[in-house]
Amino acid sequence: MSSSEPTVDVEQFVTNLFAFRYREVTMVVATLAVLVASMAFFPGFENVEDGIQSDLSGGLLAGIVLVAIVAGAVKGMTGFGYSLIMTPIVASVIDPTVAVVVLAIPPWMLNMFQIAETGTGRAFVREEWALLLLAVVGTVIGVAALATFSAGPVVAFVIGLILLGYVAFQVAQNFVTVEEAHHPFALGTAGFFQGFLLAFANLGPLLPAYFHTFERDTERYIGGLSMVLGTIFTVRIVQMALFTDLLTTYRLWLGSVIAVVTIVGLLLGTYLRRLEFDERTFNRFVVGLLFVISLNIFRNTVPALFL
Repeated sequence: MSSSEPTVDVEQFVTNLFAFRYREVTMVVATLAVLVASMAFFPGFENVEDGIQSDLSGGLLAGIVLVAIVAGAVKGMTGFGYSLIMTPIVASVIDPTVAVVVLAIPPWMLNMFQIAETGTGRAFVREEWALLLLAVVGTVIGVAALATFSAGPVVAFVIGLILLGYVAFQVAQNFVTVEEAHHPFALGTAGFFQGFLLAFANLGPLLPAYFHTFERDTERYIGGLSMVLGTIFTVRIVQMALFTDLLTTYRLWLGSVIAVVTIVGLLLGTYLRRLEFDERTFNRFVVGLLFVISLNIFRNTVPALFL
């Protein structure tokens, strides 16, 4: 598996930007959106900790920043993993519902960036409109559930079990690949539950696992995931802002700040993805990442549920 050269033609990028090419415009708009929000909604230094209801030390904040960069790099390399890495960690130090809301902002920026960066556009929408539609339906239901109920550890624990089961399946089958398989019903089902789980718990491993099994073209794999996830997070943010009281200006600011930090990791991960690497290495990395994420989820949920 290989992709394009790991270099960026800055002059061509600027030329395309001023020509209003959708790829360059989308990447810049997504980045500027979180930069502007992080400045426009700044609550003042005296109010920085008021909205999270937690005493965060400088060391802990630095740790969260480092994790955000690493998670952004993973997203840049594999097309998923940001929410799966960040949510269990952030939810362990602040209110889980606040964490789910705040962490809707960085993935929105990441996915809009990757939609453009991979060149995913109308062709994917025409081919997979049912997947996108079902993902939106699942998202709307998930946001409504989040506004009514708290995202407890049970949901995260079940997701950890799903991840662990998928890892065991891949290892037992020696990293199975199903060439050119397309199952509209299974794909739509995965999209629906992906939307619901991301909206309710900010954790959604089903669609990445499905694409990893059935989709081996790297750019389509990452671009397709980004298109679906970008749609899900857009619907989430709009619904939370307009129809619930979940997305306050403080939470929008905090999510935007985390997104700004995440840009560093995203650019690093995008660069690494464009280097030459074989398919087996990619498979091992993705499955190993899912295994580590499942362990991290268990680390945060098992004590709350069973101890």
